Amino acid sequence: MTNVTNIKEVTSEQALSQHLIEVRRNLHYEPELSNEEYKTTAKIREWLTEANIRILDVPLATGLIAEIGSGQGPIVAIRCDIDALPIKEQTNLPFASQIDGKMHACGHDFHTAAILGAAYLLKARESELTGTVRVLFQPAEETGHGATSVLASGGLNDVSAIFGLHNNQDLPVGTFGTRTGALTAGVDRFEITIRGIGAHAAYPENGVDSIVSAAQIILSLQTIASRITSATEPVIVSVTRINGGNTWNVLPETVELEGTVRTYNEEIRRLIPEKINQIIKGTAAAAGAEAELHWYPGPPATVNDRDWADFTKEIAALADYKVLDLAPQMGGEDFSFYLQQIPGAFVNIGTNGAYGLHHPQFDVDEEALLPTSRYFALLAEAAIKKLAGVDNLNEL
Repeated sequence: MTNVTNIKEVTSEQALSQHLIEVRRNLHYEPELSNEEYKTTAKIREWLTEANIRILDVPLATGLIAEIGSGQGPIVAIRCDIDALPIKEQTNLPFASQIDGKMHACGHDFHTAAILGAAYLLKARESELTGTVRVLFQPAEETGHGATSVLASGGLNDVSAIFGLHNNQDLPVGTFGTRTGALTAGVDRFEITIRGIGAHAAYPENGVDSIVSAAQIILSLQTIASRITSATEPVIVSVTRINGGNTWNVLPETVELEGTVRTYNEEIRRLIPEKINQIIKGTAAAAGAEAELHWYPGPPATVNDRDWADFTKEIAALADYKVLDLAPQMGGEDFSFYLQQIPGAFVNIGTNGAYGLHHPQFDVDEEALLPTSRYFALLAEAAIKKLAGVDNLNEL
């Protein structure tokens, strides 16, 4: 790893590009799961300290918040996520994960390097900033609740606008996308336990078949999307795990189901647990079985502010990105918790990958790193000016 001893030197295009690639590969080599990002946090702290970027004293076990600017004037925040996934890597890259069963298969190493680069660029212009930028390296996005710990820390108090990113492997490098309104869906998890009466498979009349009840429940759950909610409202109810029985000739007493619900509509999201409960209890009771629902709410839909979403697209055009209006995505993102309290926007940056997110062969095109850093530095400075009442983008 190159050391950052002179911020002016590292922000030269070639030096910064090389440094960010090294940062990304270093993080990729040693991935850490949600709430375990101790080494990752220490590395980020070291890179920021080398560049004389101050780090806020906030109560976060992992992750951190840095600050650039005078501490006066409008405050904006830019955010990346730093955690990895419990996936065994299959890329054969020279910097592939050295930790078996853990991998940066969602590109958070890319996000971290890109936002670190933006911090370097902002630091080089610190004396010219008319406000303050908080640079957030967030832990535990993959659990869906890392953002809530950051909000509870107070580190984003007084922030007037916030911006975040996710790489998009379906978009080529040089492409930028976002949208007004919901960009990602609300994400919830459920578990269902069905209890019947175990019996010999040759004599099902002596028991209550929990597997048949489970099958009927799975099919009935699909009526939530097809019959209970409007056809104009996207809703997904997916059963993703079935666990029941341990041999071929015995009807098990218990079957477990697990799955997820996705929707953009918060009102529908609030109603769905009740609808699931009605379906599973009624369907199970008809067969003489019992069913119990355990509901685990995740992040809500990521809803971009109209003005700030439009603004991010304006700045992207200035940064020579090809700008797209994206369709809503059914994936989830805990950046949504910030947007419930702070106006802002979440955006996608094209990284031109052959494999999708959470795939063991996932990778990103590192050519996108430096442009992403430059974009977020430009966006942060432009947002400060906008908040200060300076709307002429030509002054950037």
